[in-house]
Amino acid sequence: MSDDRKEGHAKDIKGSAKETLGKATGDKDTEQSGNADQAEGKVQKAIGKVKDALKGKK
Repeated sequence: MSDDRKEGHAKDIKGSAKETLGKATGDKDTEQSGNADQAEGKVQKAIGKVKDALKGKK
């Protein structure tokens, strides 16, 4: 598993936590920031999957 996939997964989890916190506290900025972090993490994971596929890893 590439570093991109690991880092992307971490960003996705962090974003999910921020989004949940924002919803719980009614803080729209935190919620939106969490959504952005999740999107960034998903993109980074996808890039890692492509890199792994090109290298022949799963």
